[in-house]
Parts: sequence; C-alpha cells; structure tokens
Amino acid sequence: MSFDLSVWALMDGATPEDVREAVQRCRQGQHEDRQADPRVVGFYQAITAAYPDRPAGADTPWAVAPLHTAGDHVELNLDPTCEDQVLLDIERLAGEHRLMLFDAQDGSVYPPPAHANR
Repeated sequence: MSFDLSVWALMDGATPEDVREAVQRCRQGQHEDRQADPRVVGFYQAITAAYPDRPAGADTPWAVAPLHTAGDHVELNLDPTCEDQVLLDIERLAGEHRLMLFDAQDGSVYPPPAHANR
C-alpha cells in the first residue's frame, strides 16, 4: 500500500473543502482541459529533479511512476518505506510553489505557509 499525497494549484482564497472537491473530481476522472499551471510545472520539475519518475530508478520513493499530473495538480504515490526526507522535500516544494497539499490518508489539507498565516 502506498502513502498518497497530492499538490494543488487552485485559485487564491481556495479552502480545504475546495481542494477535497477537486480531489473527488480527479478520482472520478473529471479533469479540466486547461494549460498546466506554472506552479504545478515548477513543482513537478523540482521534485522529479530530486527523485526521477521517468524512468524511476531502483531506489525511487515512488510506488507509482510516472507521477499522475494534470493542469492543476500532481499526485504522489509514495512507497511506505521511503525516507522522511522525501516528505520534507514535498512539503517544502509545495510551499515554495504556493500549492495546497492534500493528504489522502486522512483528508487533511495544508495551505502554503504564506497562506497559513493569514
């Protein structure tokens, strides 16, 4: 079983419930036909520079590769034995790229640090 996270580029002012609704639409196969958000592109490039998903190496943290990407999000299915540093890097990069982080295990949503202080 994997440990699943996703990062989301929603409009300013988006709430945790907006993220959960977007996750549900994704799970139902409903993806908006839109250009990739630059925040998503930047995050994907940064995380895969550190942990490649194409091709995924023998020491990859990914339980599923390549990563699922869409215009507004990236889904990250992590091997449960991956190092804690991978999670720290995901959290840091999500914050740097102003993305909301969704934890599929319990439905928690973490806004970027700048938004958390508002």
